[in-house]
Amino acid sequence: MKSAQLLLLLALLVWMLLFLVVFSYFTDSQVNQPHRMTSLFKSESQHPTHVQRSSRAIMASHNARWGMFVERRGPFQHKQVYQLGKRQPELGMKPPETDFSNTWLVVQGLWKGHVSSKLLGQRLQQAMKHHVHSNKHKVFYKGQRKANKGKQEILCQMKEQAQLRTLDSSEQPFAHLGFQELVPPQLQQVYRTCAVVTSAGAIRNSSLGREIDSHDAVLRFNAAPSNGYERDVGSKTTIRIINSQIVANPQHRFSSSLLYKNITLVAWDPAPYNIDLHKWYHHPDYDLFTPYITHRKNFPEQPFYILHPSFIWKLWDIVQSNTLENIQPNPPSSGFIGTVMMMNLCEEVHVYEYIPSMRQTDLCHYHEKYYDTACTFGAYHPLLYEKLLVKRMSTASEEDLKKKGKVTLPGFSKINCPL
Repeated sequence: MKSAQLLLLLALLVWMLLFLVVFSYFTDSQVNQPHRMTSLFKSESQHPTHVQRSSRAIMASHNARWGMFVERRGPFQHKQVYQLGKRQPELGMKPPETDFSNTWLVVQGLWKGHVSSKLLGQRLQQAMKHHVHSNKHKVFYKGQRKANKGKQEILCQMKEQAQLRTLDSSEQPFAHLGFQELVPPQLQQVYRTCAVVTSAGAIRNSSLGREIDSHDAVLRFNAAPSNGYERDVGSKTTIRIINSQIVANPQHRFSSSLLYKNITLVAWDPAPYNIDLHKWYHHPDYDLFTPYITHRKNFPEQPFYILHPSFIWKLWDIVQSNTLENIQPNPPSSGFIGTVMMMNLCEEVHVYEYIPSMRQTDLCHYHEKYYDTACTFGAYHPLLYEKLLVKRMSTASEEDLKKKGKVTLPGFSKINCPL
């Protein structure tokens, strides 16, 4: 009996020692994480390396269901774990990777203007390969590729090839559908300085609201609100670019929500790469045309445009032409589409948190609790290639880029190109 008691006591002591060792290990790892990232940034700033890498992003419309998510609040801040359950992993892959150092290597690569998809985590690389292979939109790129264009050469390419075009009544089937009575006059350049406010989670706690509102025009995306977030994102909205899902899905209350009132609306939908307008009209990704026609009849005074598919796919061509890697054959992100649209309309464009600042986080949108690095670096959209191209065109200072997540771009009217 006594020996049994001794064995029980010994087992209890061993269990307690094991518990203390495990507890100490995890505690140290949490405490040391910020210091490890600080040293990483110091070493990078002291010994800069040219990381030749780039990547892509998951479309906001994918639904997912994860268990544990790790929020990344920036290189010098602690991680926090959240239990979420409203999204499904794309392609049946594992939950988002939690390699924090990998994320920051990609961000630093973007800051330097040298980044490649090889820096992405395995999950995003697999998603990218899947989209390249599936080629849903039957993309067949015939143009040249050149990865080492200078800033001026890229800007002149944009000015020449990315002229804004919206749907009108000059083509079928829209001519027969009476669109000449529906569409407003073409959008034209009317603003001096403009702000493009992305919905990135990194804009939280930025205190950029006053600066954003100081611009002549402010572009926002989809259902991103300003109420309750004014300190960080401002309160002014001049134009809102929305994908067809916003218009078609009742949960967004497009016909009644104040988000879409008293501003200029610009909608888009991924049409086939060959710009088959008849096929697109009868089989859009989401039903864009029925609510558009209804809205224009009910609110004829509100400017409401649909981007022409040729404009969207021309932007894709430009992105592909500036990298040797095969980008996803899917439309560019709303962020890139909106940025180039504003280069058409403004003399100077300031884009906030499209290229991540030091506040980079896995939080997808500042107004939603959903965490995934794909929202920053891409899976469906060729998002990282877009960001790399924007960085190569930017005239913003290093301080603006890192602290504000801001890039500054000249409007097309201010770009002087050789004849």
